Amino acid sequence: MMRIIGKRFFLRILLSLAVVGFTCSLILLPNCPAGAQQTNQQRPRRVTNGNDASGTPPPKKGDEVDEGDVVRVETQLVAVPAIVTGHDGRLLPGLRKENFAVYEDGQLQTLANFGMTDAPFEIGLLLDTSGSTREDVSLIREAANAFIEALRPGDHVAIEAFNTAEDGPNKMAAVQVLSELTSDRKELRNAIDNLGSSNGTPFYDALERMAVDIFRLPPRDEVRGRRAVVALTDGVDSSSNSDFAQAKAKLMSAGVATYFIQVNTEDFVEDRLMKDCQDDGRLSLSQKQLERYRRIFVPAANRDDYTNFCQMGPFERMSISRELYNLARREMNELAKSTGGKNFQAATLQDARSAFARVAQDIGTQYSLGYYPTNKNRDGRFRTIRVELKGIKDKAVVRAREGYYAPKQ
Repeated sequence: MMRIIGKRFFLRILLSLAVVGFTCSLILLPNCPAGAQQTNQQRPRRVTNGNDASGTPPPKKGDEVDEGDVVRVETQLVAVPAIVTGHDGRLLPGLRKENFAVYEDGQLQTLANFGMTDAPFEIGLLLDTSGSTREDVSLIREAANAFIEALRPGDHVAIEAFNTAEDGPNKMAAVQVLSELTSDRKELRNAIDNLGSSNGTPFYDALERMAVDIFRLPPRDEVRGRRAVVALTDGVDSSSNSDFAQAKAKLMSAGVATYFIQVNTEDFVEDRLMKDCQDDGRLSLSQKQLERYRRIFVPAANRDDYTNFCQMGPFERMSISRELYNLARREMNELAKSTGGKNFQAATLQDARSAFARVAQDIGTQYSLGYYPTNKNRDGRFRTIRVELKGIKDKAVVRAREGYYAPKQ
């Protein structure tokens, strides 16, 4: 009898320990035995394509799942739009994932995402309607509408322009979002019809706002790596609170390719800069332009010498204006190259319509490459990107963004 009781008692203890161990493995009770908790931490987790039996969804792409599935490392997908042209400059469609190799800081990456050229895209359209182009707003409307008509059903567009805002007794140039990202052609045409104008050019502010506001949300899967800013402008900033370095960093962090249709307004502006300050038809360099010129080109000069435009002679005005135009061209070239975009020249605003058509063709033949970087450090540092082509007989050239800023903790 004592043996039977002892055996039953021993079985009850085993059963109780098994129940406690099973319960602890599910919910990790705080008073669970240490051994039960440790067993659960080291138990490998099976990853499936759907939810498991407990209803737990599978880890998202970018999660690092180790044996214990204790630490989850969120890795950002890096999108790399790429344009491929042959030796004759013509765009090359029909390439496959195997034709591309992507390197980050010299290390080969594994492509996790590949989009063909027929995928839709999202575009932020910036229309410069400042003083230098104010008289040609009707031509800007015509060119922008032609661009809208060339879009495909899945393409989405947002529109920014400049307008004059009231700031108490003063009037100031401001960035105006006329339309958020949409595929509604009627809404986009109405936005273009409502284009205003301004006496200043907050160009850098507009670029930064594209990155921060227009492209603030993560891209839809079908447009991942196929986002771009298209700006019709002369690129000469006169009133931004931001600067070029800030705008560039924001756009590169957003993974947005940047295209410029560069309109040459230099002769128009120069002619009006030479007019007397009492002439109603004159233009003047703003205080922010004069300070930017001094800081970049003559940093040792006295700041007081660059505070009064009307006291400057005509040759000095002309020299400053030309330096600022050359600076704007260099900045647009640098930003387009760094982000994988391109520059198009428009000698006059009449040429802008054909330039828009070329931009649409260029963006429409982008390949979308994406990878989860092997370097998972969230240090905010800049990382270089290099894209190479494989298995192509033609002497092709690939154009892609040159890098990005890693996220911070």
